[in-house]
Amino acid sequence: MQSKIISSMTQAAKQSKEQLFSAIQPSRYLKGLNKQQVGRDKTVLITGASSGLGEGMARLFAKLGYNLAICARRTERLEQLKAELMDRYPKIRIEHRVLDVSNYDDIFKVFDAFKADFGHIDRVVVNAGVGESRRIGKGRFETNRRTAEINFISALAQCEAAMKIFREQNSGHLVVISSMSAMRGLAGHMTTYGASKAGLAHLAEGIRADMLITKLPIKVSTIYPGYIRTEINENAKKLPFEVDAQTGTKAMVAAIESGVEEACVPSLPWSIVGQAMKHLPLNIVNKIS
Repeated sequence: MQSKIISSMTQAAKQSKEQLFSAIQPSRYLKGLNKQQVGRDKTVLITGASSGLGEGMARLFAKLGYNLAICARRTERLEQLKAELMDRYPKIRIEHRVLDVSNYDDIFKVFDAFKADFGHIDRVVVNAGVGESRRIGKGRFETNRRTAEINFISALAQCEAAMKIFREQNSGHLVVISSMSAMRGLAGHMTTYGASKAGLAHLAEGIRADMLITKLPIKVSTIYPGYIRTEINENAKKLPFEVDAQTGTKAMVAAIESGVEEACVPSLPWSIVGQAMKHLPLNIVNKIS
């Protein structure tokens, strides 16, 4: 019994050290994983993979040797990405499917089809989402409703489909992409978006809690990206602590690979900002956001 306790403590300390290294030096951490080809013979499923953070993560996971199951609404973008990555990494396998996550039934069909393709899904990244929302009470309910439905209800369906597969396999890693805007209720056009991402974060934590109760060997990670510039927001004004897509996705993939339960990315300054947002008066949070 004592040896088991010591072994568990040693493993936890090793994991904490790895997670700290991945947060502080994501590029160096990924370089080491690339040499090991940690993704060899493993499959990661990514939704919303045709652009932005999803596309960026797909590129990095392919570099690490993972097989890819990628899906999004735009078939041509998926085909281009597949062709490019297969040419660069001929040893991996890539399958792609069209998926509009607003069609909940299709989520289950596509996930199950990928499972049939590869035989085993090691990781699912719930990434598909929208960023458009409007000030509450200004007659834009339909816009806000769509944001809430895509970012939470559709994400719930993705989590359901992923966890069904993982429970059958008795293994897997569920990753949900939340946002720093989930830390507090935000004003103006961020209100519904932030609330939907907060709901997603709590959903992931609840699933993680259930894994502790049931003692199933399934990991659950929640990633909170800060301001990352992608083609989706390329015309927006420059924001504090903003990083480019390459820097942002490296931080995200490094956090995911470390097996962390929750991570603000890039870690600096967002882990500090996140703690501040939870405790500062709301009028100051308004200025930060």
